[in-house]
Amino acid sequence: MEKVVFFAFKGDLLCLNHILINALDMNSKELDVRIVMEGEAVKLIKELEESGNELYQQTKDKGLIDSICKACSAKFGVLEYNETVGIPVSGEAKGHPPMAKYVKEGYQIVTL
Repeated sequence: MEKVVFFAFKGDLLCLNHILINALDMNSKELDVRIVMEGEAVKLIKELEESGNELYQQTKDKGLIDSICKACSAKFGVLEYNETVGIPVSGEAKGHPPMAKYVKEGYQIVTL
């Protein structure tokens, strides 16, 4: 099985929607796909939760969003909120989700 992990860094909803679309498409084609929310993208969680964004909700319901960056959430003042949405908050690599973990598990890393 092919494995892909998207690291979403941009705080741009249009860019993130493309990640969500591709993650759902890959999942439907039986690829092992994950999304990690990093950088400014962590600020989008509240907007996505409160707007009822269908793509976000589908990826969340399928468990495709693997984690949200702890350090970036703290930096942008959204840590408390992000800890309440039911997605793990990760910070094993100096406060950030570790890419090495995914490489060791055979994932291709895509950053946007």
